[in-house]
Amino acid sequence: MFAVVRTGGKQYRVAPGDKIAVEKLAGDAGDTITLGDVLLAGDGGELKDAAKVAVSAEIIAQAKSEKVTVFKKRRRHNYRRKAGHRQQLTLLRIVSVGDAKAEKAAPKKEAAPKAEAAPAADAPKAEPKAKAAPKAAEAKEAPKKAAAPKKAAAAEKPAKDAAAKKPAAKKAPKDSAAKKPADEK
Repeated sequence: MFAVVRTGGKQYRVAPGDKIAVEKLAGDAGDTITLGDVLLAGDGGELKDAAKVAVSAEIIAQAKSEKVTVFKKRRRHNYRRKAGHRQQLTLLRIVSVGDAKAEKAAPKKEAAPKAEAAPAADAPKAEPKAKAAPKAAEAKEAPKKAAAPKKAAAAEKPAKDAAAKKPAAKKAPKDSAAKKPADEK
């Protein structure tokens, strides 16, 4: 089975066991990744639905490509610039090209026993939380009772303060020409 995948703005025809060099992808050597953008899939001469196909690959290494020399020159202006560039690459080994449903169904079966074990472990932990909840509710109620008188007292003070306060007087802008005597101008 083969597939055409797009990664890093380029398209690659891949089959299980192929090794390809693509634009840098996140991950370390030995990590397994899924190339999600499958454009075309087929088995021999038959084409298959690309949406149902997943391509799994293993990262072999993170590397750099060969050096590319960049040389700029403008004749008769004594302008020369020389630079080099090495593009970051990820070397991939295609592990499998197959149905996405089959690959997704297998992890769900493995995850089901973990899900059953998790509630049994969480059950003892849930009881202390239930005991802590009434205490938290009592703590929340207490500030509400105490906050009501403070709000009433605070509401009375601004009314008195607003009458006592007067707006600040505006100062005239300073003019530097007005300060200087006529002789210095």
